Amino acid sequence: MNRRNATVGVAAIGVIAGAVGIGFLAAPAGAGQSPTLPSTTPAALVQSVLTASPPAMAGTVEIDNNLGLPAIPGLPSQLAGGTSQIRVWTDGTGRTRLSIPAPNSEETLVNDGTTLYDWNSTTHTVTEHHLGGSADKKAPADQSNQDLNPATAAKQVVAAVQQVSTVTVDGTDLVANRPAYDLVLTPKANQRTLLRQVRIAVDAQTHVPLRLTVLANNTDTPAIQVGFSSLNVGAQDPSLFRFTVPAGATVTNGDKTDQQSATKAGQVAPTIVGKGWETVLVAQLPSSATTGQSDQGSSMLGLVRQFGKPVSGTWGSGWLISTNVGEALITSDGRVAAGFVPQQLLTKALGSTK
Repeated sequence: MNRRNATVGVAAIGVIAGAVGIGFLAAPAGAGQSPTLPSTTPAALVQSVLTASPPAMAGTVEIDNNLGLPAIPGLPSQLAGGTSQIRVWTDGTGRTRLSIPAPNSEETLVNDGTTLYDWNSTTHTVTEHHLGGSADKKAPADQSNQDLNPATAAKQVVAAVQQVSTVTVDGTDLVANRPAYDLVLTPKANQRTLLRQVRIAVDAQTHVPLRLTVLANNTDTPAIQVGFSSLNVGAQDPSLFRFTVPAGATVTNGDKTDQQSATKAGQVAPTIVGKGWETVLVAQLPSSATTGQSDQGSSMLGLVRQFGKPVSGTWGSGWLISTNVGEALITSDGRVAAGFVPQQLLTKALGSTK
């Protein structure tokens, strides 16, 4: 799937990096006066986020991306600069539907509880991933796109950094016309990170995160945000979670590809160095990413040479790619170190895993 390949490439150069692993997005706050809600403690609000289960609901997730990424060919619109949207539905029992529009196409993912269907209107293809009869099981493609859901993204953030953060409740807000508490996680003084703060709007009724805002150092403009611009909580039409193959579409069994990906991941499992805000992900690019027609060709290293800054050290030589929230260092032999951290921590992580 082209989107998956592009997402893997973006992750490799540091757009999605570190233990937080979030899909970066945003929704505007609701207008009007902040709602009056019962008081709560930061600890109680954090616990509610970690234990909340999304109810049956449907909504539009609006993405506002100010990462400052280079113009990388094939970059999905949700990861490029500017504003975009996706639509999400869930029946509250694990069955889901995502609609991911692109300028001239649309991708739809439907999890009916036993099979994940991935429909691409551009290629007119359907890829089927069988889930072993459990709605809780997710194929890799499903998980990569679940990160576009603010509820999933925010839960990952809280789980990763709560122990090394100052956690506060900063009043209330309206998001998608729903009352919410504003949970704020600020790195402790000993954390070396390019991030200044993460803010999470937590639904007062369901405790599901409605909006995630990521703020970098030295600016009040969110680098990335993700949240619902509209949300309807309640039972959904069951037909949304059934998929019918469009006439003339090519159907591919994705199970073999999933198994191959899992095997490769096991052979070159990423290493996590550090913790909390200082987490660095160190991985080895697959051989397919390091080969191409030329330096300016189709290989990942070819793209890195175009957009990265040449750097070298005791760990070797490579290229540094920076965004507003993090950095990635890609070596000439295909190693990657990425995180929401300054370059010094990347080179230290490379040295410790060489």
